[in-house]
Parts: sequence; structure tokens; C-alpha cells
Amino acid sequence: MTIDETLAIIQRGADEILPLEELKKKLEKNKPLRVKLGMDPTAPDLHLGHTVVINKMKQLQDLGHEIIFLIGDFTGMIGDPTGKNVTRKPLTKADVLENAKSYEDQVFKILDKDKTRIAFNSEWMGKMSSAEMISLASRQTVARMLERDDFSKRYKGGQAISIHEFLYPLVQGYDSVALRADIELGGSDQKFNLLVGRELQKQTNMEPQVILTMPILEGLDGVQKMSKSLGNYIGIDEDPDSMFGKIMSISDDLMWRYLELLSFESLETIESWKKEVEDGENPRNVKFRLAEEIITRFHDKDQALKAQQNFIDRFAKNQIPDEMDEFTFSKGIKVANLLKDSNLVSSTSEAFRMIKQGAVKVDGEKLTDKDLALDEGTLVFQVGKRKFARVTIS
Repeated sequence: MTIDETLAIIQRGADEILPLEELKKKLEKNKPLRVKLGMDPTAPDLHLGHTVVINKMKQLQDLGHEIIFLIGDFTGMIGDPTGKNVTRKPLTKADVLENAKSYEDQVFKILDKDKTRIAFNSEWMGKMSSAEMISLASRQTVARMLERDDFSKRYKGGQAISIHEFLYPLVQGYDSVALRADIELGGSDQKFNLLVGRELQKQTNMEPQVILTMPILEGLDGVQKMSKSLGNYIGIDEDPDSMFGKIMSISDDLMWRYLELLSFESLETIESWKKEVEDGENPRNVKFRLAEEIITRFHDKDQALKAQQNFIDRFAKNQIPDEMDEFTFSKGIKVANLLKDSNLVSSTSEAFRMIKQGAVKVDGEKLTDKDLALDEGTLVFQVGKRKFARVTIS
């Protein structure tokens, strides 16, 4: 494979590669590069948003490069301040270790276990003395830290920034020194932290890493980033029926974004699907292909096909449309209020009446409990034969 062909694979879907010329020079050496991706085990489950960057690692692994999946068991106890307008609550060591084990199990659904090194940054950070930590802290100025967008906004807004939060980019950057990374991957919101890694490597006379950032995947609502706390996520450990239903719930426009960032189909194939939709094919058929690919990846093909048939039996035969009004409500909302605020009924009394008559369905199942407690997630509510709304509970 030529350098240009390799670059085309690496650049697909990427947000930035910094600096691109340095990546070309590294590839021209024609030897495996050490590729690092770090994730803090802040929750027990990975979702499709996490897999955007893990998919890129898989592509680099298939190209023959050395893959290091770094679990931030040390940084997880600091708490990543990226994108936060308040100090993030650090995790306990017990939480971190439990979540880390879950990450190990899940990441090998994408990466080749035999060709992947799992590392923990407590291996070196846990042995660092207080004097060494102070020395590390001396390598960056407060002014440089305040160049970071979220820190800058919090400082100007008079919101607290704890001293330990300044340590986070330094520790993440030092990970790249400890691992002698040639390439570091991360989400586009991690750019500042990744650049710190380059700077620390330069300061130790090491060839600096190239930074490869990937876009942040929007959740099912198509607005905010995919997040379990927002209820707009698809977990990679979810059962096939849930995954299929959630993928089918995304808008037709968002479908193309998911294909670009989550699918391993060629860009040429995806473009041909776009042309078919423009020529009149139902977008639902493209979502079927996307759902089949994703579920096959995390379960198997038989379960993917079964989930598709279950979806058809459950939804298509009930004539649930692909397009409908969408609403987002906070967890704890009463069903009757939800139906009224989604314009499915004119009043809460009508909602109670329709539930009693068996005219209300949730994801195709008849609703019989007017006091149903609604969990986080995205559901399709139906009143009668023609009124539908897609509702996200967060």
C-alpha cells in the first residue's frame, strides 16, 4: 500500500491530524508506529460515541501498527475537566478498577486482543514521588493552561477551577512520554491535552507524537454529544433489539453522519446509497444496513437479522412512520403530562382516558399503567392509529 493510500484510510472521518507532514515522515520510515489511545474508566459501559476513535485505532491496527489502549486508572481519580463548567467529582479507586475491567472486556469487541497492549497509567504515575510531580507541574504555566477554552470560560465567568484540574493535561501528556507514543488519538475536545503530550515529549528530547482527533458523535437526538447521562446513547453491550430500535430512531440526516463515523463500508458504497435515496429509495433501508453492521460487530449476524425481523414485526406491521415529531423530557415526568406536552392528547384527563381504553402504545406495546416510571432512553409513543412522537427521557 502506498503512503497516499494509507493516509486516505487514516484521514477518513478524522477531524484533524497535527502535523500532517510529520505523520507522512513517520509512515515513510516503513516501520510500525506506536499508537496510543487513553480513556478514563468513568462509567462501566462504552457506547457508540466512544467507538468512533476506537474504530480508527482498529484501522491503524489493521495497517500493522502497534496499538496501546491506555486505561486512565490514575487520571480517572483526578477527573477530566474537559468541557466541564464545574469541577468534576473524582472517582474512587474501587469505581475506577471496576469500570476498567469492564472496558477491557468491551474494547476487544473491536480491537484484536492478541495485537493490543492494555496499559494503566498508574503503572508510572502511582510510583511518581511528590518532588517528581512538582517537577512535572513546573513544565507548564498558568497562562498556558488558561488558553484552554473551558478553563478560560470558567475563569472569566468567575467559576472555580481547582488546582488539581491543571494537573490533568500534564498527567495525560506525561503518559505519552512514558509510552513513547508516535501517534495519540482522541476526540476533538481533547486537542489541548494531546498538544501537551507533544510539548512534554519535546522537552525530553523525544520525537513528538502526531495528534489525530476524531469528531464527537451526536446522540440519538442529533444535537448533544452521545452521553449516557443524557440518555441519548447506544451502549455496545445493549441487547440487539434495543440497539436496532435505537438506530432506527435516528433522523434521516443523522443516519449519514453515523455511517461516516461508525461504518466500515467504503465511502464509495455510502455515496452510492445516498444516490439511491435521492432517487427515491426509502432511507429506512439504509438504516437497516447500518443497524445490521453495528449489531453484527458487537453480537453476530444471526442476532442482527433476528433483531431486524423483530423490528419489522413490531413496528412496520403497526405502520409506525419513519418521521415523527421529537421531544425531550426530564426523567420523572408523568406519562399523562408527557402525552399532553408531546401534542398526542389535548389534556391529561384525555391521556388517562386513552390509556384506560388501551389506545396508547410505547414502542409498539400497549400501555396499561398510567403511573409508569419512565427510564432514560428514547421511546416511540403512539396514541390511536395516527398520532406518534419520538421521546427522549434524560
